[in-house]
Amino acid sequence: QVQLVESGGGLVQAGGSLSLSCTASGRTFSNYAMGWFRQAPGKEREFVAVISISGSTIYYADSVKGRFTISRDNAKSAVYLRMNSLKPEDTAVYYCAARRLGVTVLAHQCDYWGQGTQVTVSS
Repeated sequence: QVQLVESGGGLVQAGGSLSLSCTASGRTFSNYAMGWFRQAPGKEREFVAVISISGSTIYYADSVKGRFTISRDNAKSAVYLRMNSLKPEDTAVYYCAARRLGVTVLAHQCDYWGQGTQVTVSS
């Protein structure tokens, strides 16, 4: 089992920035690719960003490319999401997820999930 806990969400004005963190406990963090997904009210959970175990492979959703940055620190068992130039359409609950078998952009392929943290961007 891997337990994931997100933090750093909140309310921010459009154009502002937020940084999310996700810390892991349980199994060896460095055995898992890590991703961020989000879910807005009435919508399906969607991919945001993913990073491989070594950090050498990173993918972003087109909607966040150039504005969001994913990173990880295996020594701290943590993954981060730096969000700049936030837009109202970025409003959602943000979840981190872990996958044993490498990077994925598909939510159903993730093995473990955090409880989520709310990000609200006001216009």
